[in-house]
Amino acid sequence: MLAGGTLAAVTLTGAVALGAAVGETSIPVETVLKTVANRLWAAGYALDPIDEGIIWNYRIARALVAACCGASLALCGAVLQSLLRNALADPYILGISAGASSGAVAVAILGLGSGFLTLSLGAFAGALIAFGLVALLALGAGRGPAAIILAGVAGSQLFNALTSFIVTKSATADQARGIMFWLLGNLSGVRWPDVWLAVPVALAGFVLCQGHARALDAFAFGTQSAASLGVPVKRVYAALIAAAAFMTATMVSIVGSIGFVGLVIPHAARLLVGVRHGVLLPASALIGAAFMVAADILSRTIIPGQVLPIGVMTALVGAPAFAMILIHRPVAR
Repeated sequence: MLAGGTLAAVTLTGAVALGAAVGETSIPVETVLKTVANRLWAAGYALDPIDEGIIWNYRIARALVAACCGASLALCGAVLQSLLRNALADPYILGISAGASSGAVAVAILGLGSGFLTLSLGAFAGALIAFGLVALLALGAGRGPAAIILAGVAGSQLFNALTSFIVTKSATADQARGIMFWLLGNLSGVRWPDVWLAVPVALAGFVLCQGHARALDAFAFGTQSAASLGVPVKRVYAALIAAAAFMTATMVSIVGSIGFVGLVIPHAARLLVGVRHGVLLPASALIGAAFMVAADILSRTIIPGQVLPIGVMTALVGAPAFAMILIHRPVAR
């Protein structure tokens, strides 16, 4: 257990350090570590002020948010796939991403909130509204896993159509370009205030989900079997679905829509560590964090002088990876 925790800490630290070092201007990892030491412990290393400013004010914050986003989405995917007993379940199946997109568009284009709502707050509000509507629809449709998935698909289609309607009807050309870039996932505007939001949400979500690891193991045999094993099915269901919705809404409100992380990473983690959730959940979070940092590095370096939306990179890598997983481990009929 201690060795696994140490390995996870080293992996995360290395990924964040690499994310801070690599970019249009490469900076040695040693400089990154010295910058952190100067800022946190006043170590007094003599560094170039420009390099130190780039590392601390921009790249470290970006890498930390990317890691939190990847960990949260992968964790949500692992939980939802177990709860709903559906290999294709992921955080966006609940309609949260589509609702966040509509909220962001309503603030940016329609001016809702009269200047009091930022793009991120509008996205967060839209995500929660979408989840509420999907939850009500699922309750009316029968409360089971199939009802939640179908309600999420319906909610996603509704809010995607609403987003397209608003952009088509009211957006200028510049607004449409800005919104489309945000919808594809964007880490360019991330700063330290976003870190102070993303880190506590990711940690709290992980602790909550990990605390229900044994209950998730029981759900593998169905809700009736879980109930017979003493699992409070309704309470666990509600707590984990709400946690997944809250984590996804928070991350989408910060960075926009990012696909395939919550779908692919849990499957990859199962291939590596098995299906026991006590190990699967930490592995999913760790692999998701490292994957997102790596995707962010690629998005900044694959085309010189241009930054690609992070959602494009995750899809370009995630889709072939998911195809390979399907070939290696076919879905049972």
